[in-house]
Amino acid sequence: MEALTLGLLLLVAVLASSLIDQIIPRVSLPLIQIVIGLLIAVVAGGEVEVTLDPELFLVMFIAPLLYDEAKHADKQALWRERKPVLSLAIGLVVATTLVIGFLLNAFVPSIPLAAAFALGAALGPTDAVAVSSLSKQVDIPKRQASMLKGELLLNDASGIVSFQFAIAAVVTGSFSLVDAGVDFLVEFVGGLLLGILLGLLGNWVVKRARSIGVENTNFHVLFEVLIPFLIYLVANVCHVSGVIAVVVAGLINVTSPKGVIGPSVSRMNIVSGSVWHVLTYALNGIVFVLLGTQLPLAMQDTWENVRITNSTLILLVFGLTFVLLATRFLWVLAMDLYHVRRDEKRRFGKGDLRSALITTFCGAKGTITLSIMFSIPTYAVYGPPNVPFPQRELLIFLACGVIVCTLLLATFVVPLLAPARDKGEEELRRIDQDAATTMDIMREVIEMLAAQQTRENRAETRAVIRSYNDRLARIKANNGIESEMNVELRVQALMWEYERAMELMERGVVSGVVAYRYMGRLEQAMQLLQHGKGHGTLKRWNGRFRALWHRGVRAVLRELPGNTELAEQTEEMRWLQTATRTYAVEHLEAAVASSQVPTEDAAAVLVEYQRSVAALHDARPTVTSVIKAGDRTEDIKRKAYTFELEQIQSAYEDDRLSRAHAQRMRESVQLMQMDLEDTV
Repeated sequence: MEALTLGLLLLVAVLASSLIDQIIPRVSLPLIQIVIGLLIAVVAGGEVEVTLDPELFLVMFIAPLLYDEAKHADKQALWRERKPVLSLAIGLVVATTLVIGFLLNAFVPSIPLAAAFALGAALGPTDAVAVSSLSKQVDIPKRQASMLKGELLLNDASGIVSFQFAIAAVVTGSFSLVDAGVDFLVEFVGGLLLGILLGLLGNWVVKRARSIGVENTNFHVLFEVLIPFLIYLVANVCHVSGVIAVVVAGLINVTSPKGVIGPSVSRMNIVSGSVWHVLTYALNGIVFVLLGTQLPLAMQDTWENVRITNSTLILLVFGLTFVLLATRFLWVLAMDLYHVRRDEKRRFGKGDLRSALITTFCGAKGTITLSIMFSIPTYAVYGPPNVPFPQRELLIFLACGVIVCTLLLATFVVPLLAPARDKGEEELRRIDQDAATTMDIMREVIEMLAAQQTRENRAETRAVIRSYNDRLARIKANNGIESEMNVELRVQALMWEYERAMELMERGVVSGVVAYRYMGRLEQAMQLLQHGKGHGTLKRWNGRFRALWHRGVRAVLRELPGNTELAEQTEEMRWLQTATRTYAVEHLEAAVASSQVPTEDAAAVLVEYQRSVAALHDARPTVTSVIKAGDRTEDIKRKAYTFELEQIQSAYEDDRLSRAHAQRMRESVQLMQMDLEDTV
């Protein structure tokens, strides 16, 4: 009951922090959560003490957070900035570990060198939440933003691996830099290979499950949530880095294999995104609130320690913060100097110096650092039983102090260093961004609707999609965005029809005369769309000749006019049109779900094809079916409006929508909801 009560209390604190963050947007969310944790500790009288098994803490917090970061990483930007990212993520972490380790051991000899290295390794990773909070307030240069995002992903892994080696050295009583380096490479490369292997295995499992008809969203989302925990545990059993394995599997994106598209995949991605958003937000928030609750306890034991004065403690925190930032600044400065002189072939200027300072102060510490420090064991293994880990409380105290200092500096210094934005330009940029984000939200709703439509509600879903397409068209018109017909997509849809007609003719399902006639119409339509410049005509004629050869000339002669009834050919043509357009609809639904083409274009062509299929069926609706269709339409609209509100809130939290525009959009959707319920 105590653990349950504590967990609920932490979740309530995270909820409260999200509300306060909306009221005080200029104060970073991690600082708000730390303050709430402090208040909890004060009210509880310092009795909130958390003791978790180190491995359990890493699995519970680190594995899912790293997996989600890797899954959403911009692979192209990561590859483009690979050199500076690797330099920051590996080189700087190792340099920070060595510099802080040697200096701390020199000034505080009671801290063993390996334990000092452990603190240096824990202070290597930067915090993703802190950096994202900063990006909402300041204009971080594009290159620096890409570098920081890549560093966030990879330095967690290198810092944790370095920390694990340092802790192993402390608890075993021996340390060799050469042996540690070799073991580091073995664990790093082993984790990399295992991550690739398990990632590909996960891809195979997902594809195999879909091939046998397992399209259940609950199965796939639950499988994705379990993936980081399973990979981490398997890596531990194989004695390689679980952190590296989890990151690599996230980059491979286990549960959304490349090339697998369709409504079910889109539906799974929508649900998965919501689940992971809540999970990572809760985990990040819990760790920062825990930091606040543990600050008084961790600091009290060290603060009351008579063997070290309080002024010395404060100087140590400030000194470590200075050394940490100085090491980072010199590293970034050297890296940027190399980039400017070799890649851009120009002199290093004041703007470059300011960019280096921004990158330096954006390296705030937070979730990963605290999680790592909480994993320090209470007792060492070597020597007599129950030997306390040397200076564990002091190390945690110093880590907590540096985290708070770097967060404060990042929150209040980076806005002074970041390039000032012209208010007029900023307003225009915000208006353009609001319009672009609004269109993105409309497209996301269309994708959700396309993913959730079934055979029973297809017509009603088509009507709701059409209304969102109309809203998209109005937004484009109001913002002067010209909308041109997507010729390539329409030609592709005709090609899908052509392929289906060819397949049905080769299988003998439809007659050659009817199929040839219809394929001729499709060719004419493609030629008109491409203004007579279409490609692939020779290929199509070759396909028709192969089909003719396959079926035989005599079979076609039997189907010439006079040998078959005109009514039969008309009915067969109607059936062929229905079959080919239904085939095209399936591919268009997959195109909407995959977002490989503009959503509104794919949705518009999809609606046209679905209308034509419905007209070919030519079924007269009954009064009962009309009533049921109306009810289904209202249900679909409710889902669409609810999802739209969720996307508006998500975009606002990500700073892709201004507060005023987000509020106007909410009011508009709420009015449509009221109109739907006949309450206006």
